[in-house]
Amino acid sequence: MAVITYRDALTQALREELARDDRVFLMGEEVAQYNGAYKVSKGLLDEFGPMRVVDTPITELGFAGIGVGSAMVGLRPIIEFMTWNFALLAIDQVVNAAAKMLYMSGGQFSMPMVFRGPNGSALQLSAQHSQAWESWLAHIPGLKVLTPGTPADAKGLLKAAIRDDNPVVFLEGEMLYNTKGEVPDGDHIVPIGRAEVKREGGDCSIITHGKMVLVAMQVADTLAKENIFIDVVDLRTIRPMDVEAISKSVQKTNRAVVLEEGWEMCGVGAQTVDFIQRECFDDLDSPVIRVHQADTPMPYAKGLEKAAKPDAAKTIAAIRKVMYLD
Repeated sequence: MAVITYRDALTQALREELARDDRVFLMGEEVAQYNGAYKVSKGLLDEFGPMRVVDTPITELGFAGIGVGSAMVGLRPIIEFMTWNFALLAIDQVVNAAAKMLYMSGGQFSMPMVFRGPNGSALQLSAQHSQAWESWLAHIPGLKVLTPGTPADAKGLLKAAIRDDNPVVFLEGEMLYNTKGEVPDGDHIVPIGRAEVKREGGDCSIITHGKMVLVAMQVADTLAKENIFIDVVDLRTIRPMDVEAISKSVQKTNRAVVLEEGWEMCGVGAQTVDFIQRECFDDLDSPVIRVHQADTPMPYAKGLEKAAKPDAAKTIAAIRKVMYLD
């Protein structure tokens, strides 16, 4: 099993799916000549040519719409947004066209397409470029929303997304591209809608996704030194959410902390807690606590940015609280 970066795992997925199915093509700003803003499409133009790896102008609404039309006639487009923050300009095509086309056409037009790109905060990119959009997008019926947190999941979920006959939103962690991990050899597929327990523990569950998986693992390592053992559940798919996996973990530990990168109001964590209270109310030994970004646009100042973000220290404090240790 090779150890590769999150970026290279995504590139492998794109290369293998472009080679497997000639209906698949990649389109977006700088994906061809420049090899992608984050170099995820490196080398693909040389391998597959300009009809399969297509550079576009700075026209998010336009090329997202071309993708929708392409899917309607049987192609399988992958639309790369340079960042999901720019995708706000294309949201009409994502929400009003791609997500609803199968329903509004009475089943005549499926939408086998993927919208993908970096999501969430990086370092000092400030309010307009440090935003986690999964709760917005998961709100929309008709979309599947995926948030891989490891290289193995990045490759396996992207391949599954490209093969899916529904529109899939694929949110890559902006700070994860250089992270490394083992990726299974061969045609590695991760099923959509399945969470994974990244670490087994019996004292408290952390339910999380995307970039926060690394934070949760760091928390689990730290607390293990105090003989506190954490069950880390990586949702991997936000919509549909794996309620069975969440329930199984909480029924084992009887305590839960929900960790997410986004804001509190109407966030992914709110939906997760709703599932927990419906499925596991009698199993809980304490109220569930959420850890999330502060309810403010992301500050530019380094100190304020750190204070606004969810992190390991805040998560450990939440765990100690649900375990009545503080």
